[in-house]
Amino acid sequence: MAIDAYGNTLGASSTTTTAATSTVNPNSVLGKDDFLKLLLLELKYQDPTAPMDSEKILTQTSQLATLESTENTNKALETLAASLTTSMQYSGISAIGKVADTGSNAVILEKGKKVDFELYYPDNVTTGKINILDKNGKILKTMDVGATDAGVAKYTWDGTNTAGSTVDAGIYYVESTYTKSDNTTATTRIGRYPIESIKFDSGKTYAKLGSSYVDFSTIKEVTGN
Repeated sequence: MAIDAYGNTLGASSTTTTAATSTVNPNSVLGKDDFLKLLLLELKYQDPTAPMDSEKILTQTSQLATLESTENTNKALETLAASLTTSMQYSGISAIGKVADTGSNAVILEKGKKVDFELYYPDNVTTGKINILDKNGKILKTMDVGATDAGVAKYTWDGTNTAGSTVDAGIYYVESTYTKSDNTTATTRIGRYPIESIKFDSGKTYAKLGSSYVDFSTIKEVTGN
């Protein structure tokens, strides 16, 4: 005769017992309570002429305590992870309206293609220039900027230099110098945009910068303006 962890006799009614067990523990995962029941059943049905060694009992009891401690630790970590996720989400929401800096002003030019990019002007622009630079900081091309309202503006670089020649595919950098309506000058660059909204997806927080959403964790700095 065999006894399962719940004190049921296995035999002709094993199908019923298995079904009941599957309902209680559908994933067939034993927890600390299951192991405790097994220990108690082992003690209950031990051979009276050859009782279980006390050292073995202490070892199994210690293992149960360790299992319980591990389960409690896992639950605490799960709670902490959920709390941190919520905290990150609230941090993202509070950043709406502030300016995020991705830490990079680079664009990637692919062979035979143009590059669309966006620049954020915090003030109204009367005139300005957009400079395309190579990795050494050399200006390859300058594009004129006319009167532009404050906000995010879209531009396109055709991949050519000042002479009209197509440059090699690769990484280039974009900066802009402009004159404001009060006749003072300022600069801006790719990579600095106001955070317009926050989106949560698959446990991650995304910030809308310009027309794109970026992973909030990749943002290097958030400032008031």
